[in-house]
Amino acid sequence: MSTHRYAGYEDDYDEYEETTDVVDERPRRAGAHVVSALGGLVLTPVALGLLSWGGLRQQQLIQATLSTNRDAPGIALLAGGAILLLAVAALGALSASGPILGGLLYGVLPGVAAMAVPEWGFRLVNLMPKSDIAYGVMDFLFIGGLLGIGFLLVGSGLAGALVRRRREA
Repeated sequence: MSTHRYAGYEDDYDEYEETTDVVDERPRRAGAHVVSALGGLVLTPVALGLLSWGGLRQQQLIQATLSTNRDAPGIALLAGGAILLLAVAALGALSASGPILGGLLYGVLPGVAAMAVPEWGFRLVNLMPKSDIAYGVMDFLFIGGLLGIGFLLVGSGLAGALVRRRREA
């Protein structure tokens, strides 16, 4: 016999009914995954192109003139690319698929390929039309910029997924 003071308490509600109208399921997130994935696949190359082009403009101006003059369009391109990359990373709040796909496809894979076999890097850049953007991307690729940004995007996607998983648990 239990010595707890409520041990002798009898429950008046012996017959509980199980309700079936409340379903304990995780909410469907297909829409969030699609929006994030499309955003990562579309915005990431645009952002990297803007960063590459703006960086090339700044580099050419400084190297050609040996001055510290500023190129307003180049700075605007750099700022626009940075803002778009921020948007891709923020898509990780919806779903990790956007930053992870964008980072892997446009950053990590080309960066690793160019570092492992430089000829592949030249072949990748030759797939682009010849323009200042292609030259900027080639510079950015071979100095490791694409690789670094790719890892940062993958990391932001993984961090968002881990935070979401802990919040749901």
